[in-house]
Amino acid sequence: MDFQHRAGGKTGSGGVASSSESNRDRRERLRQLALETIDINKDPYFMKNHLGSYECKLCLTLHNNEGSYLAHTQGKKHQTNLARRAAKEAKDAPAQPAPEKVKVEVKKFVKIGRPGYKVTKQRDPEIGQQSLLFQIDYPEIAEGIGPRHRFMSAYEQRIEPPDRRWQYLLFAAEPYETIAFKVPSREIDKAETRFWTHWNRETKQFFLQFHFKMEKALIAPPGQAPSLGMKRPPSLITGLGPHPHSDSMPPPPPGGMHGMPPGAPMPPHMPPPGALPPHMRPPLPMDG
Repeated sequence: MDFQHRAGGKTGSGGVASSSESNRDRRERLRQLALETIDINKDPYFMKNHLGSYECKLCLTLHNNEGSYLAHTQGKKHQTNLARRAAKEAKDAPAQPAPEKVKVEVKKFVKIGRPGYKVTKQRDPEIGQQSLLFQIDYPEIAEGIGPRHRFMSAYEQRIEPPDRRWQYLLFAAEPYETIAFKVPSREIDKAETRFWTHWNRETKQFFLQFHFKMEKALIAPPGQAPSLGMKRPPSLITGLGPHPHSDSMPPPPPGGMHGMPPGAPMPPHMPPPGALPPHMRPPLPMDG
C-alpha cells in the first residue's frame, strides 16, 4: 500500500497511524502512568483467576494482563461504577453518632476570702542555714480538697514588674483565695530533712518548711589559714542589713565621762600624745 501521497504523510515515514494504533498507544501510556502511581496489589476489585487472566470485580470485566486492567481503572466505566458504589454504601450505612467527648466537671466554688497564715524565720544554730516555716489555716476548706503549693518565677506573674532577685511561693485550697509569699530567689535545698509538708486534717492547718542552700565558703588568701565557718547568708528581710557593732571601745559609764556633764557628746577618740609626730602634738601648759 502506497502511503507516500496521503494527507499528512511524509516520505520515509510509516504514514499516519490508524485509530486502533492510536488507542493502543494511549492505553500503553495510561498503563505506564498507572503503574507509577497505583499499587495494584492493594486494589480491592483486582482479582487473578485460575486461567491467569485478570478480572475487575466491580465492573465484571476480563483482562489479559495488568496493563489492560490498569487502563480499565482509568476509564469512564470503572470511575462511574466507583461513584455509584460509594453513593450506595453511604446510603445503606446507618448514621453513627459521633463519639462522645469526655466531659470534665469543673468544680465551682464561691471564694470566701484569704486564709490566715503565720511565717517563721529560722536559722540552724550549728551551720547557720536559713529556713522559712509557713503555717496556713484552712478552717472552712471544702470536703475532699487538700491544700496545694508551688514555686513561681518572677517572670510568670503579672502583678509586679519581674525582678530576678525574687520568687513567689503560692498556696491554694478551695474555697479560699490563692495567696502568695515573696521570697528571695535562692536555690532551695530539696533534701528530705530540709523540705517537708504536713496537712493536719483535725486542726485544718497546712505546714511547709524549706531551707535555702548554703553558699560556698570564702576562699582564704595565700598565707592565711582558711576560715572554719561558712559565709554568712544575706538577710531574709529586704532593706535591713546587719547592724554595725564594734567592741573596740567600752560603753560610757552611767554618769557620763569624767569631767563631762551627762548627755554631752563624746569627744573623738585621740591617741596618746607620744604617738603623734612633734608638729601635731598639743602644746603643753606653761608653768605659772
